[in-house]
Amino acid sequence: MEAVIRHLGNLKFEAVARGHRVLCDQPVENQGTDKGMTPPELLLASLGTCAGYYAAQYLQTRGLGAQRIAVRVSAEKATQPARLASFVIELDAPDVDPKHHDGLLRSVKACLVHNTLSNTPNIELRVHTAAPVA
Repeated sequence: MEAVIRHLGNLKFEAVARGHRVLCDQPVENQGTDKGMTPPELLLASLGTCAGYYAAQYLQTRGLGAQRIAVRVSAEKATQPARLASFVIELDAPDVDPKHHDGLLRSVKACLVHNTLSNTPNIELRVHTAAPVA
């Protein structure tokens, strides 16, 4: 799995994965042009769409409608180091019998992004700069 990110000028970036394109920018009050979500907003969107995918899969495999499910993800900022903390995922499934509550909860907990955030991944940073001029 890979995404390639390219700087488009100012504080705007383009992320491309499998031919799909997403813009990332900063709000005007942070010197951006507000042409896309911020990186933390993209993280929330990733977590929410992953949770929604797993919930929809649960419902569809049981022949239940998933058309009206909605997901809301929020997080609080923390400092030292700066990060998002205390994520809350809220899944609304208005047309689903309450007997599926526990199954939906289990399905969302199986989400790849949820599990990644719940189990600290290894992140290796590599910086490549231009070769020194002789």
